[in-house]
Amino acid sequence: MKNRDCYPVNSGYLTRMDTSVKALEEAISIRRQIETLESRLSSILRGGTPPTTTTRPAVRRYFSPTTRAKLAAAARARWARLRGPTPTTPAKKKGQLTPAGRRKLSQLMKARWAARRKSAGKKAAPAKKRGTLTPAGRRKLSELMKARWAARRKAAK
Repeated sequence: MKNRDCYPVNSGYLTRMDTSVKALEEAISIRRQIETLESRLSSILRGGTPPTTTTRPAVRRYFSPTTRAKLAAAARARWARLRGPTPTTPAKKKGQLTPAGRRKLSQLMKARWAARRKSAGKKAAPAKKRGTLTPAGRRKLSELMKARWAARRKAAK
């Protein structure tokens, strides 16, 4: 009579214990695939480049100083193309005063300040406020409002 817990395999019999070890190995393999896919997905969502493998450590390549200089020059050229052309000569600053213009402005300001100091002693009459009612205007407005209210009360009754 055959044992139901054993299954025939080329090299002999595979027991349930062997099957569970094989299942664990398969589960580990699937878990590694899931981790790889998750890292690729997060890399894509972050906008970076997806890693090629997660199991191997990254080995830094050796570049000679001349190769590094060529790579740096190529990167600078790439960035320059992306940024666009830069002006070769700096633009002249506008709005600067010449010494003669500054002297003339200084004299004008001194004259203005002297005139202000001179007129500071004389107080000018305060300007009349606009928008204020005269007593006669106030009386007329009051009469008009009273007439309007009387008309409304009469219409309401």
